[in-house]
Amino acid sequence: MLTIHAAPLVLPAGADPVTDGAVAVDGDRITAVGPYEDVADETPGARVRRWPGVLTPGLRQWHALWLLRQCYHPDPREAAELGEQPLWGERLAALGELGETRWAGSVRRGVQRMLRYGTTAVASPGARFRDPLVAMAVARSGLTVVGITNAPGPLLGERPDLDPFAEGHDLLGTVHGPLTIGGRADLAVFDVPDETALRERGAATCVATVLAGRLVYRAR
Repeated sequence: MLTIHAAPLVLPAGADPVTDGAVAVDGDRITAVGPYEDVADETPGARVRRWPGVLTPGLRQWHALWLLRQCYHPDPREAAELGEQPLWGERLAALGELGETRWAGSVRRGVQRMLRYGTTAVASPGARFRDPLVAMAVARSGLTVVGITNAPGPLLGERPDLDPFAEGHDLLGTVHGPLTIGGRADLAVFDVPDETALRERGAATCVATVLAGRLVYRAR
């Protein structure tokens, strides 16, 4: 279905910001980027989704394997005992030996949590994951797997952070790629007024993630 995603500010990354902007999506591809009125004129009859804040390209997570295999993401049924945040280090070790079934559930939940932070691409050497649990979960999610060229190096602070902005880069250095006509429709929306606020408050402000044209996360 042809859909217009509109927001008070569109940040294409690599191009000028667009106030009262929009991105038109047909299937898994972007067909237009620009002021809402212009995009709406180009795509009559399209469904319109209006979002608060800023709309950007999807973000890239450099440390997916670490976050998925060196951290345990508790099941909601374990929240009373383990909390809701990823467990790593001594707290992970205290859980003892985790079987494959429990690890598989953790990996799936970790992938879903990445989507809640606007992540649409994950990095791995050779643009592939050799860990079968991670490879399966990522493939099923539809996340794009990219190589590690220009990767920032070891995980900062040796602790899990699902927020790609934790690396300290600006928007252009944090997204997978710019919004371009004909490009894959990977989008993220954050409830902040501008890029400065986005960098300061981070991707925890994400209210929607669109992956290959599919709305895969929407804040309640």
